[in-house]
Amino acid sequence: MIGGRAGKEKRESMLLARKCGRELLVMAAAAMLLSGGGLAQTQIDPSTQVSPSSVPPPLPPAPAAQTGSPQLPPSPQEARPCRLSSLGVCVKDVVEDEKGIVLSPLRAPARYLLWAVPWGVGTVVTTQYDTGMIQDLGVDPTREDHFDKVSTYGGLYLPWAAAGVGYFVGEKHEDKTLTDTAVLSAEAMADATILDEGLKYAIDREGPMVDNAQGKLWPKGASGWPNSPSMPSEHAMNVWSFAHVVAGQYNGIATQSIVYGLATTVSVSRVLARQHFPSDVIVGSTLGWLVGGYVLHHRSPEVGTLLDISAVQTPMGRGVELRWNPGR
Repeated sequence: MIGGRAGKEKRESMLLARKCGRELLVMAAAAMLLSGGGLAQTQIDPSTQVSPSSVPPPLPPAPAAQTGSPQLPPSPQEARPCRLSSLGVCVKDVVEDEKGIVLSPLRAPARYLLWAVPWGVGTVVTTQYDTGMIQDLGVDPTREDHFDKVSTYGGLYLPWAAAGVGYFVGEKHEDKTLTDTAVLSAEAMADATILDEGLKYAIDREGPMVDNAQGKLWPKGASGWPNSPSMPSEHAMNVWSFAHVVAGQYNGIATQSIVYGLATTVSVSRVLARQHFPSDVIVGSTLGWLVGGYVLHHRSPEVGTLLDISAVQTPMGRGVELRWNPGR
């Protein structure tokens, strides 16, 4: 009884499991059909598609936000340097320098009076006594001819020749410092010559060869003007302006010794040649040195002024360069 009953229950369980399995298969098939119908219903109707021509054009991209400081406007064209190919620039530089040199006493700081006033007083006093020095020197045609040649070659010919040779050698070997030195020394000597001629005719001091070396100022008044004017010494002014430029560009002790030695030799030779009084040479040498310094510090790219400000081109764009020159 027990065994028959257990077998019956086993058969009923198997029938129930088969029935549940069939029901699960039916439900799964129905779910698949429903899913397929939904997918079919979500397909896009061709009639509702938008044609490419009806699509509005894309909006232009928004401008990128600027970062950093605004760019500097283009700087004006850099000034051309004085060269044989731009002689107009050379003339302009000389005229501007001459104007600045003539007006410089009005703009000079008060501290310059510490040496300018004593120098002026000393020059005036010297003019009262250097006539006796020339008279004591005496007349010696051989000596005078010898030192006249020394001063002429050393004070005029040699500096101008050195400037010319230096220019062509510098251009040939692309040595900008040498070329600049030649140009600036020539400009300084041109400025010195112009200033010298103006002062000569304004002071009108007769030279040692006239009137037994009296050295008078305006000896014959306006009616006798000019009367062989000798102050300041052109040779001394020329060579000292040249020497200051060269010594400033090449500031080695050897170069300075050579150019300043040449300038000193020329200055002394002008007196021994009886072409100038000592005070003429002192005035010419001092003014020549000042003229050379003015041109050097206003025109030289290597020396420049105490503070140089210039526009420069950098990988990030245009900028401003500040350069401090403590050795000016």
